Amino acid sequence: MFLDLEDAVAADAKAEARTQVAVALAEPGWVGQLRGVRVNDWTTPWTYSDVIEVVSTAGGIGWTFVVLPKVTDVSHIHALDLLLSQLEATHGLPLGRIGIEVQIENAQGLTNIDAIAAGPRVQALVLGPADMAASLNMRTLEGGDEQPRATTSATRITMLLMRILIARGRTASSRSTTVSEDP
Repeated sequence: MFLDLEDAVAADAKAEARTQVAVALAEPGWVGQLRGVRVNDWTTPWTYSDVIEVVSTAGGIGWTFVVLPKVTDVSHIHALDLLLSQLEATHGLPLGRIGIEVQIENAQGLTNIDAIAAGPRVQALVLGPADMAASLNMRTLEGGDEQPRATTSATRITMLLMRILIARGRTASSRSTTVSEDP
């Protein structure tokens, strides 16, 4: 489960949502739940504030990962790793405890998938199929589509997932991770 600060939050509500998410993650009652927070991507003015407030308020105990959307280059992972390392050191948290789940949502991210998958703290790779299809100008399954088009759309998405899985497999010997599709 992840609490969302990205697509689910309007621009004028980002600061308030950030505080609510940070407080919620620090609350008890999440027993047995694997949980994290999806921050805004690095092309926005909100990412660093999302990470700083959540880690500073919620600490690193009880939640375990940051979902980073729209990753196009391993530099996005390195920037988040550096910020997390500084926050963990500042707040006395175990170094490296907070993992990163990477969302691949465009052609550039897919092109750079091998380096991204090998980035520090990467625990999972997630395909954002709608954004990816838009990036590739690819037809997707739409209501009323006939079966041949639906099969072609599903095949294309499967091919994208396989490419991500292959990249993850190359780094799997060093750590255990997951590959999934964002609903």
